[in-house]
Order: sequence, then structure tokens, then C-alpha cells
Amino acid sequence: MAEVIVIGGGLAGCATAYYLAKDGVDVVLLERGELNTQASGSNAGSLHAQIPHDPFVNKGPEWARRFAPSIQLMARSIEMWHQLPAELGVDLEVSTKGGLLVASSEQQLREVEAKARLEREHGLDVRLLDRREVRDLAPYLSDRVLGGAFCPIEGKASPLIATLAYANAAKRLGVSFRRHSPVLDIERGQGNYRVVLGEGSLVAPRVVNAAGADAGRIAAMLGIATDVQGFAIQVAVTEQTGPLIPHLVYSAGEKLTLKQNAIGSVLIGGGWPARWHGRGHPVTDPDSLAQNMALALQTVPALGPLRVIRTWAAVVNGTDDWRPILGEVPGAPGFFMNFFPWMGFTAGPLIARVIASLVQGKAVPLDVDYRPFLYR
Repeated sequence: MAEVIVIGGGLAGCATAYYLAKDGVDVVLLERGELNTQASGSNAGSLHAQIPHDPFVNKGPEWARRFAPSIQLMARSIEMWHQLPAELGVDLEVSTKGGLLVASSEQQLREVEAKARLEREHGLDVRLLDRREVRDLAPYLSDRVLGGAFCPIEGKASPLIATLAYANAAKRLGVSFRRHSPVLDIERGQGNYRVVLGEGSLVAPRVVNAAGADAGRIAAMLGIATDVQGFAIQVAVTEQTGPLIPHLVYSAGEKLTLKQNAIGSVLIGGGWPARWHGRGHPVTDPDSLAQNMALALQTVPALGPLRVIRTWAAVVNGTDDWRPILGEVPGAPGFFMNFFPWMGFTAGPLIARVIASLVQGKAVPLDVDYRPFLYR
């Protein structure tokens, strides 16, 4: 019998297990497959702090006001990302040379300006740029870019390294990892939970649901309804080239993100939909790839000579309202949710530290207000 069972072997689960073990808690982590093989290891590694532009425009001002408190969570988590290489003993390829949201029409510029006003109200450093300023900062951009907004704390880290660095650090602290252990059911008992596996079961007084896109299914085992969804999207990567794009680049008008990794390859994404294979896993969609590459070339013409060497599809974890689902579930004492939609890679370290503290009933050792997103 463990003190805490953590369900999910992605960034959220491995980081939560690490912080619990660091505090001296006996932890077992369950993963239905291999560690870091779902969204945590398949995303593009962006570190976001700005409010996402598409829902800001399409969901309206009330949504934006409700989402805005998460800015401080992401910004504080990015600070933690800088501290993690020393703490975990691994180079996570963290680089924050700034995020650049680019606009190609006057309407987009007005939307960028309105969003920046709200972001500044919540303490985020966002600088509006006109055509000349954006060209001075990012000469690799095409003439179709009329301006944008620059957030200096945004950047990137390696999704291939981060989760496993947390997992290895947690193992050194005594966490027991059980891979290929899908959860079949959860039964609530007197002061504990019995987690039913393919072979046997485990009992613990506290359970953390950090199962990503599978978190809704896990919660439903206890009759807990959530808005957890999984969306199939795809990313492409080019061959290596010399220094070209130092920033995390977003488009305010189209589905496009660009960044260059530590070895010189350019990652091209933006949320283009992948297809679902008949066997239930996502696969890349050639039509999405063609449109994504065309937009990338229109925005950064110097990408033209580069070859795309790999594409992949992944399931990103989301909710309709984009708000996190965090904390102890009312009516299910001892059962905790760790679910940060869409930008869980950015927020992963901070949210894991918050949940690890809440599980223990301790004060969270971070100067950040996470309370607007807890279960009520």
C-alpha cells in the first residue's frame, strides 16, 4: 500500500511524483504504456505565456477575462523551467529568447493590441511592434508581416528529455514506476481507493489523476464528469540549418508556429488537424501538412530550400473553455486532478508542485495564485 498513487506517465504525472517523493511521500506511478509517449513527448516544446490568440478572438472578452489569471501560472512555470536543469541534473535545452505573435492585416493588429492590454493588466511584459520594429527584431520574417507583439519570457524546451529527467529523478528518490499497467477501475473504500489493474490492484488513501487525454475516462470511474478531450494534431521538422529563427513565432491569423531547436532543425506546427487511423491512433494528414508548409514559407521565405525530414501526429489534451482542472474533487476526498489543457507542457512543473503540496495538505511553496482554478 502506497501513500499516493499517481496515474499517468507524462510530464504531469512524473513531475508530481518527483515533488511528492522529494517531500518524503511514498509514491507509486502507473502508466498504461511507456513513459513520455503521448502528448508530453510528442508536442513541439513551446513555452507559452501569452493568451492564445485564436480563442481570444473567437470566444470573446468574458472568456479572456476568465482565462487571464492563468498567465501568472505559465509565467511562473517558465521561471521553474530555468531552474530545472540544475535541479534534475539534465540539460533540458531551455531557451527563452522571446515569443513573437505576428499579424498580417490591420484587423489582426487591432486584435493583438487588445489582447496585449489584458495581458499587461495581469503582469505580463508584452511589447507591441510596428512594421519597422518587427523587421528590426526578426529580419527573417516576410514583408507580409505588418507588426505584432513580443513577449520576452517565451521560448522552448525539449519534450524528449524533460519528462524522463523528472522520472529518473523520482526513481532516485524511491518512486515505484509500473509501466504497461492500464487502470481498469477505481473503487472508493473507507478512507482509501482501490485501483484495479490487469493483474491485481493497489490501494492508497490518495490518488492523483494526471492521465492527460485519458484523465476524463479515469475520473468517470468515480462518477466524476469532466470536459477532458483529446485532439489529433500534427507537427513537422526540417533538416538542420544554421541559426535562422531565435524566437517562438506565432501567427495571429493562421494556424502557424515556428521555432528552431538546439540542433538547428525548424519545428513547424500550429494546431493543424491530423487524421485518426482505423486502429485508433492519430496519423499525419497530407493536406494539413501542405497548408502548414505553405504558411510557413509565406512567413519565413528562407525556409524554402529546407527539406522536411519528419512529420508526426499527437493527441493534445484540451477542454472547450481552456481552463485547468485542478485540485481535490468535491465529494471524492483524496482524489486529485492534475489537468492543464492545451499548454500543459509550459505549466507542467508549476502545476505538479502545486498538486504535490495540496495532496499533502501543505502550503504551496510558490508565490503564485492558483486558487481561481481549483475545484469548488
